[in-house]
Amino acid sequence: MDLSNLKPAAGSVHSDNFRRGRGHGSGNGKTAGKGHKGQKARSGAPRIGFEGGQMPLYRRIPKRGFTNPNSLDIEAINVSALEVFDNDAEVTIEALLEKGIIKSPKDGVKILGNGTLTKKLNVKVNAYSEGAKAKIEELGGKAEVI
Repeated sequence: MDLSNLKPAAGSVHSDNFRRGRGHGSGNGKTAGKGHKGQKARSGAPRIGFEGGQMPLYRRIPKRGFTNPNSLDIEAINVSALEVFDNDAEVTIEALLEKGIIKSPKDGVKILGNGTLTKKLNVKVNAYSEGAKAKIEELGGKAEVI
């Protein structure tokens, strides 16, 4: 038993797909599940989050920050991660995915210069740091921007 196998006990979940207020025989007649009187029994009951005129919680809490709609989600890897490739290999985004070095390059891949590289590689990704480009080309490899 783990979290992915959890489900409600048999009979504990009822469908919400039935008509309310259609007589006693329906099992949900008369007050139609709203109980007797009170604000929530009336039409025009307040919206979710309404606190009776008090400033609601979602307006009391300060709003901070900003999300740039034009930001890119670029996956960064170090040159040391490229050691898994053979000498003279061509390193592309597809090859990186195949080896499991990256998971999901949404907007691209950038190679950073941390670590050491001992193999000559032909690397084709979206971006490089200056140090990474220098390390790749120092060994006779190519650092192409796609």
